[in-house]
Amino acid sequence: MESYIDRIKQIKGQKKMTNEQLAERSGIPLGTLSKLLAGMSESPKLSNIVAICNALDCTVEYIVTGTPENTNNYTLTEEEIALVEAYRRLDGWGQGLVGTVLAKETERVDAVRGSSAAPSGREPAPPVRPARILHMPAGAGSGRYAGGAKDGKRSIPLYDLPVSAGVGEYLEDARAETIRIPRTDATAEADYALRISGDSMEPRYHNGDVLLVQTTDSVEIGEPGIFLLDGCGYFKIYGGSRLLSLNPAYSPIPLSDFSDVQCRGRVIGRLRKK
Repeated sequence: MESYIDRIKQIKGQKKMTNEQLAERSGIPLGTLSKLLAGMSESPKLSNIVAICNALDCTVEYIVTGTPENTNNYTLTEEEIALVEAYRRLDGWGQGLVGTVLAKETERVDAVRGSSAAPSGREPAPPVRPARILHMPAGAGSGRYAGGAKDGKRSIPLYDLPVSAGVGEYLEDARAETIRIPRTDATAEADYALRISGDSMEPRYHNGDVLLVQTTDSVEIGEPGIFLLDGCGYFKIYGGSRLLSLNPAYSPIPLSDFSDVQCRGRVIGRLRKK
């Protein structure tokens, strides 16, 4: 069984250090050191062990117990600890979103720094096209669109122009049809509906799904929303300075690239395509 003496000799050998050199660096008399390494000291002084470890640039824990040093043992700040604790309280979808944002931000920083560690092989960001603004007809924005209490359902407008979950769609004056949705606490705040076109929000949202949208001019970071970038419509996650996709094949969309940025609603639910 390997002893502390064996571990000292192993590291000393790796560093090609003689007993004389170790004695000089540790400040331990050569005779005392030689007896210790020969196993002639049954109870070596702790101060000598510490001095040897300092000279060999290793931990006392490793020499005494054989436990390797944890080179990935970072000291966390209070803010970092709070972030870790908050992350652990999230559900699977929330943790996945955090992972997506972290991966994309790491990729961006690596690209700026010219790091070779930046992920490669990603699809290029979808092109952005100029377009006009989507004008909502009267009725949207109340959260209490007409009727339907008797059968447990309510009506909201569904716009016939799909909002993009991929390349930005042109958004202009659009006709709407009325659809019936269940009247529940989850749908109570929905003001209108839009249909998804594209795959950038997969695997959670799919092409053809109908989004339930609450009218608002702002959303919190991490929330899904409907956005107009120079009149081009997107369904994305708000990332503060950029819009994010859930599909890693799509790059973040920097908001600084656009002269007119608007939030048109918060996505609060969806109806699956049948």
